[in-house]
Amino acid sequence: SIANDLRQNLQKISQHGKRASSIVKGMLEHSRMGTGERELTDINQLADEYLRLGYHGLRAKDKTFNADYELIANTSLPKINVVPQEIGRVFLNLINNAFYAVNERAKLKEAGYKPKVTVSTSVVKAPIGGLGAVIIVKDNGMGMLPTTKAKIFQPFFTTKPTGQGTGLGLSLAYDIITKGHGGGIELESVGGEGTTFVGKLSVY
Repeated sequence: SIANDLRQNLQKISQHGKRASSIVKGMLEHSRMGTGERELTDINQLADEYLRLGYHGLRAKDKTFNADYELIANTSLPKINVVPQEIGRVFLNLINNAFYAVNERAKLKEAGYKPKVTVSTSVVKAPIGGLGAVIIVKDNGMGMLPTTKAKIFQPFFTTKPTGQGTGLGLSLAYDIITKGHGGGIELESVGGEGTTFVGKLSVY
């Protein structure tokens, strides 16, 4: 029994150690924000790259994971002056969360449920003049309760089990969009139906 207790304690120490390591890495990403060079970037190409990366990254971790995904790209969207590595992090964090949400719902074995993540881009007139780019990441996963929605962008807040989330991904995405690029990010979610993140950036 002592050996079993030791084994369980070591497993918990390992889990918490990995979580601490992930948190430190996430904090380092926060501290590095804004250090990259802005350049004219094809947002559609970036979205396509990270949508595929997010899907195949999850498949590599969990061979049972499967979901449909789609990119609806507005071909009229011009290149935008951003830090591509940072906007790539935004895409990856939002997309990873979306795939996680549909995977969690898929585990419930609902009749007729088909997990899907959709990323779309569009161009709108900005309130202060000029044009704005809208980036939407939508899933038909678990959705969120109002209490969760209110905290979702707070650092270290996570709905994932210990060892699977640091609570820094969405916080980082929020800071990159709002503080790093002067844009905005909004959240729409219905419990049991899905979640939509809407990011807005100025084209010029």
